[in-house]
Amino acid sequence: MLKIISVPNDILSSPTQPVDKIDERIKQLVYGMENALLAQKDPKGVGLAANQVGENLSLFIIKPSEKSQVKVFINPKIVKTLNPSTSVKNPTKRRKQPVKLEGCLSIPRIWGPVKRAKKILLEYQDFHTEAVKRRWFQGFEATIIQHEVDHLKGVVFTQRSMEQGEKLYKEVGDELKPIEI
Repeated sequence: MLKIISVPNDILSSPTQPVDKIDERIKQLVYGMENALLAQKDPKGVGLAANQVGENLSLFIIKPSEKSQVKVFINPKIVKTLNPSTSVKNPTKRRKQPVKLEGCLSIPRIWGPVKRAKKILLEYQDFHTEAVKRRWFQGFEATIIQHEVDHLKGVVFTQRSMEQGEKLYKEVGDELKPIEI
């Protein structure tokens, strides 16, 4: 089974290299990554980038829910991002959104909020063809994809969170305690 690498590790802070050819080696890597992702129980993972298992390749997989199939993204590029516009009809009725925390299998037990685009246009290759596809993703899938694309750029979520002036939290038992940095 492939081992998930934890920070600090140079491969997690370096941009990955493009996949030149989707061959048997890449297919075996994807199967190994899928097994590693599915083996994660506490916490469960929803995405895994190749550099998280020691491969310097521009490739990641996602599995947003227990029932969803694993999706493979090779040489992904976010082409466009969209955020929903806020209504100006009655600004006093805007509801505050609950804070959603991100975590990472390479940074166990650490959580933090990261502002992400609600909708993204992604250009990528999938597992079955070398043809480039373009597709819109939104909601939780868009968040996972942005997190994984960051991994491929050598950026972990804690960096994004701190860049945005947010606090990080450490899981201690059943509680989240703020981390003093």
